[in-house]
Amino acid sequence: MGKQIFAVALSLGMAFGVWADDDDDRKPVVAHQAGADQFIAGETVTVNQPVAGDLFTSGGSIDIDADVGGDIVAMGGKLRIGADVAQSVYAAGGQVTISSKVGRNVRVAGGEVEIGPRAQILGNVSAAGGQLKLLGPVAGYVQAAGGRIYIDSAVSGDVDAASGRVELGPNARIAGTLRYRSGKEITQDAAAQVLGGVERLAPRARASGKTRDVRFKPSRVGAGLWALGLTLLAGVLLGVLPRFFGGVAETLRARWGMSLLIGFVLLVCVPVVALMLLVSVIGIPLGLLAIALYLALLPVGYVSAGICLGDWGLQRFKADQAGRLAWRVGAAMLGVAVIALLGWVPWLGVWVGLAALLIGVGALALQSKHLVNSLN
Repeated sequence: MGKQIFAVALSLGMAFGVWADDDDDRKPVVAHQAGADQFIAGETVTVNQPVAGDLFTSGGSIDIDADVGGDIVAMGGKLRIGADVAQSVYAAGGQVTISSKVGRNVRVAGGEVEIGPRAQILGNVSAAGGQLKLLGPVAGYVQAAGGRIYIDSAVSGDVDAASGRVELGPNARIAGTLRYRSGKEITQDAAAQVLGGVERLAPRARASGKTRDVRFKPSRVGAGLWALGLTLLAGVLLGVLPRFFGGVAETLRARWGMSLLIGFVLLVCVPVVALMLLVSVIGIPLGLLAIALYLALLPVGYVSAGICLGDWGLQRFKADQAGRLAWRVGAAMLGVAVIALLGWVPWLGVWVGLAALLIGVGALALQSKHLVNSLN
């Protein structure tokens, strides 16, 4: 537990280090070492020196080309792991590629996830994404969910898949049972082998054999009211502070990688730091203040992403009205509504919401820093 708390605290320090160096584009990477563990963050990260312990990294583009003796915890726009990992991989990104040996498990989520033919997973795989490709052998089981799942390798355990389309290539060799849930029949190459048999599960809406209840439930009504509240919040914030949130939108477009990085670290670290303050008598007021600011920051960060989306859409499709506040307010409210609607899409929605939250919080922090500098 002490190791995890120290890692979070050091990561928070990294975030503020990046925040402080934001105006200097010649310093895109911040790196720290704690014993055998490495903490690296930046818009473009390349790891070319071996890491004896765990590697914690975040950035727009991440390339890992040196062996890691512990776990990898990574989040980025594009992530590639090309060197051996002694323990497990925990990763999320727009595009995630693993082409090396992993000593234990892989837990990954992304728009496109590929475990390449040169990869070798000695434990289990849990993956979610728009498109999943499993081309390297897995010694344990596989749990996968996505729009398209393609398996063309050996799997020693069972495979559980939920997808719009499941495909088995000619090199698929599944020693256990393949269970899949899909609206389409599995596509299986003639040379593929599933020793434990293939089981197609009924769609969840029909699994009980009863008609699906489509009536509104309290949880759905609450979610709808919350989305409506966020939409109105976007209009109010932009109407009151048009220049500030215009700067937030510009920062988000110009420095989305750094915004994602800072948003990720703040989202994870602030609650832990607040908890550490609360356990000490002298730190209770600061801990309560940190929690209050954190709870206020989350919805504002989320709607900041919607404001940016609205400004972008207005400049692209109605540029002659981009300078009018009424049009900007309407576009911002529409942008938040679009993100909220995408948030209800199965599997994809949670990642859209998380990305909007992270990138919005990060851009808000960066713009706040620019405002502070301008007042000094």
